[in-house]
Amino acid sequence: MDIMSETVSNSQWSGHPLSEARFNALFDHWAKTYDLVVSGADVEYAEVFAGYDQILERVVRDIGLPSGALVVEIGLGTGNLTKKLKARGYRVIGVEPSQAMREEARRKIEGVDIRDGSFLHLPLDSNLDSKEWQIDAFVSTYAFHHLTDEEKEFALQKMVTRLVPKGKIVFADTLFVDETARQSMIEEARRRGFSRLERDLTEEFYPLLPNLKKMLERVGLEMKFEQLNRYVWLWKGERRQT
Repeated sequence: MDIMSETVSNSQWSGHPLSEARFNALFDHWAKTYDLVVSGADVEYAEVFAGYDQILERVVRDIGLPSGALVVEIGLGTGNLTKKLKARGYRVIGVEPSQAMREEARRKIEGVDIRDGSFLHLPLDSNLDSKEWQIDAFVSTYAFHHLTDEEKEFALQKMVTRLVPKGKIVFADTLFVDETARQSMIEEARRRGFSRLERDLTEEFYPLLPNLKKMLERVGLEMKFEQLNRYVWLWKGERRQT
């Protein structure tokens, strides 16, 4: 959610697909206040982050792998989910494009491998003999919507190629059952005077459930979906065996 968009220059909000430069500018500004916002302090986004801690707990629970499994978290932000993954005993590689967010995460959590990267540029060792060649699970919260549909499918395919057989993907992010549902939420935000939320819902790339299901099927993932609040859905599944 781009709730600090007003602090970013207009030239970075041209309506074109989200570049990593634009993403980083946004979250470098947002890093210091991120934890306050996800706690519900911003009224426009209170419903987006409703049950935030429980959503993170649910992601960790639904990974369902034994301690020591290698989990890659993409878009770790200030490390709130990362901390829970580490507490569960997973080996975690945290991937985050924003330097300011990475710095905040490192201040919170010791002993976690945090790397500069993104969905489109995974900073993982490509050596077939590497211990990180095959990943047990990829997880992400409140981040995947920053990609266009084309970028989403590209990113998912990259993840699938790195997953162990029956490896897991567990994401939590905003999506809509159809375009009518998205437009309804935009209209509601407009009526309530939530201009930042309205712009966010209009300009960002929130997936529609039917399109996302087709995309996941094409890349070889078997997924299940569950709505967790008015905006956020959990989608979890595993690499289909060939």
